[in-house]
Amino acid sequence: MKEITQLRTLYDVQQLLKRFNIFVYVGKRLWDIELMALEIDNLYQAKVIDRDLFLQAKLVLKTEHRKEEEYLAQKGREEDDE
Repeated sequence: MKEITQLRTLYDVQQLLKRFNIFVYVGKRLWDIELMALEIDNLYQAKVIDRDLFLQAKLVLKTEHRKEEEYLAQKGREEDDE
């Protein structure tokens, strides 16, 4: 099994979770990101992943969460203009 050393995208975090048989699909991207963050927390607390991988994953998830919130806010503003 190939060692994961760098997490840069949401896909990378999904692949990390997949290694532990954790598959996240709630139906809304924002909720998926939030659930992935909880799963990463659990893996770290169980000492299954190291601190560096944990911090990388949390940073990716935080960035993606912010982007998704901005996208949804923009989408809401566009719908209000119609």
